[in-house]
Amino acid sequence: MNNVFALYNESYSVHVCANVSTSFSTEIKKSIVDSTACINPLAAVTGNVRRAERVMVAPAVSVWDDEVQSMWIGDDLKIQDCVVIHALKTHIDDKLVKESAVEVNGDLYRVHIGERVSLAHQFQVHEPAKIGHDTFIGMQSLAFRAIVGNNCVVESKALVMEVNVPDGSCPPAGALITTQEQADNLPTITNTYPFKSLNDTVVHVDQELTIGYQQGESQSTASG
Repeated sequence: MNNVFALYNESYSVHVCANVSTSFSTEIKKSIVDSTACINPLAAVTGNVRRAERVMVAPAVSVWDDEVQSMWIGDDLKIQDCVVIHALKTHIDDKLVKESAVEVNGDLYRVHIGERVSLAHQFQVHEPAKIGHDTFIGMQSLAFRAIVGNNCVVESKALVMEVNVPDGSCPPAGALITTQEQADNLPTITNTYPFKSLNDTVVHVDQELTIGYQQGESQSTASG
C-alpha cells in the first residue's frame, strides 16, 4: 500500500490511505488526521475522512470512505474495538446525490459524528448518517440512513434505520426503530436513568488515555 504512512512512532505503520479513482468519482483524497489523534496500528482509515482533536481509534476499527464526499469525526471521540464506519457510492458522474448525504452547518457529509461521542464495541454506522454531540452508542448497535440527536444513549444491539432520533432519547437494548413514529415515542433520558452519565464518564477516561498513549509513544520514540 503506497499510501500508508506512519504516525507518531516510526516502529509501526498506521493504515491511513487515500481512496481510489473510479468511474463514478475520479477525485482522490487522503484523510486528514490531527496530531492529537491516537490511532491503533491495527485500525484502518481509508478515503476522505476528517478527524478533529483528541480522537482515539481502537484496534480492528474500519473507517471506510471510498469517495470524495467527506466524513467528519468530531473532537474527543472514542471509537472502540471493531467499530465500522462505512459509506457507499454517493456520486454519479462526479456529481453528488444529495439524498445520500447529511447537511451540517451548510456542508454535506456522508457521515458526520459530533463532539464527545462514544462509539462502543462493534457498532456499525452506514451513510448517510449523523450522530449528535455528547451521545453514547452501545455495543453491537447499528445506525443506517439515520440521524441520532445530541445527548442520546443508544443501548446495546439497538437498530435505528431511516429515522431521526430526537435529542435526549434512549433507544432501548435490542429495539428495532424503523419508523419516525417509533423514534418520536422513544423513552427520554431522565435523572433516574441508570446510564445518564455514562458518556461523560467514558469521554473523561478516554481523554486521559489518549494523552497517555501519545506521551508513551513520544517517550518510546525519544528513547529509541
